[in-house]
Amino acid sequence: MTPCPVTGSGDDPGPRPGTASEPIALDPLVRDLAGEGARLRAAGPVAAVELPGGVPVWAVTRHAEARRLLTDTRLVKDIAHWAAWRRGEIPSTWPLIGLADPGPSMLTFDGTEHRRLRSLTAQALTPRRVAAMRPRIEEITRRLLDGLAGQADAEGRVDLKAAYAHPLPMAVIGELVGVDTAQIPRLRTLYDGFFSSVTPGAEVQAVIAELAELFTAIVAEKRRNPGDDLTSALLAAAEEGDSLSDEEIVATVQVLITAGHETTISLIVSAVRALLTHPGQLALVRSGEVSWEAAIEETLRWDPPVTHVLIRFATEDVEVDGTVIREGDAVIIAYGAIGRDERQHGPDAGHFDVTRTPTRHLSFGHGPHVCPGAPLSRLEALVALPALFERYPALSPAVAPEELRNKPAVTQNELYELPVFLH
Repeated sequence: MTPCPVTGSGDDPGPRPGTASEPIALDPLVRDLAGEGARLRAAGPVAAVELPGGVPVWAVTRHAEARRLLTDTRLVKDIAHWAAWRRGEIPSTWPLIGLADPGPSMLTFDGTEHRRLRSLTAQALTPRRVAAMRPRIEEITRRLLDGLAGQADAEGRVDLKAAYAHPLPMAVIGELVGVDTAQIPRLRTLYDGFFSSVTPGAEVQAVIAELAELFTAIVAEKRRNPGDDLTSALLAAAEEGDSLSDEEIVATVQVLITAGHETTISLIVSAVRALLTHPGQLALVRSGEVSWEAAIEETLRWDPPVTHVLIRFATEDVEVDGTVIREGDAVIIAYGAIGRDERQHGPDAGHFDVTRTPTRHLSFGHGPHVCPGAPLSRLEALVALPALFERYPALSPAVAPEELRNKPAVTQNELYELPVFLH
């Protein structure tokens, strides 16, 4: 399914999105994120790309255009507007279908419906409530740091992702939403399949179905035994007259857990990797000359947790710098490429520099769909990173940077592991 010049629109089964040049096929194995991002930016502010499975979409690759299009009401989240979907060209076995069509939640609605669902989530993630979570985040962080040394192998290596970066946000979002800790290992396995670009077609719907069953069970348990958590609060709101359906509550809980742990895991891992491979930058932060907040924002710009966000759909033709996104076309936001846009960040955009002032990025989104969990993710990183380097000031990489491998997920910037020496 190769993109070509667009002349048709809507349900016209003619030419697909694209340009006269060959589209950029995103690597499902994610072997060269930086190089791929550079190719996307070079292709223009809106580039023709193919997602795994040969699915043609447009990718927004530059900061200014992304900022504008993320608030353009002609681009919506409802998959019913995707012409290829209406024509039956996107199978239910497509590995990314769960991200393109995640169910009736604030991710898939726009306008009034989006605001209705988002407002309930926002009440649980107000700045005051997030700040009040800091003591608990610090407590979990101390416990995990206490256990790190005990997880070292015979050569003294610890997988910092598995032992620290993953369990911290998973514990935090689990408590916030009301997830039984016994369910976390299975969730981790399911999410590996959910985000993977290479999950076999026969397994795609099984993964989606099991996740739905798991979250349905969480909601049912909270209905029987409500607690001080967001799921119970959503159920209470529905009982008090808010027009929330059970399906919307389940989908909202799933969105919160999905976004609430994956982003923070990758943020912590990326920050540690960046600082360990740029010791001069780490020294500036540890000395107090540069704040940890600045290091976190530079990480979000330079090596964002999410590389591509799926998908928006054009409800009418949208022109961008001479390129026309036709009605019915699909659009993704290439945050990995956007973070190193020289037009926004200057000729040294490809360099990790914690002294960069100011560091403006879009890595948590922009506009109505900006990530509501961004303050919580920042807080977790702000607790986790200084605590880690204070406890283990001699922390060092256990493998060369080129040996680190990304998981096969075109939407995520996620390593398999981050081996380190603690001493």
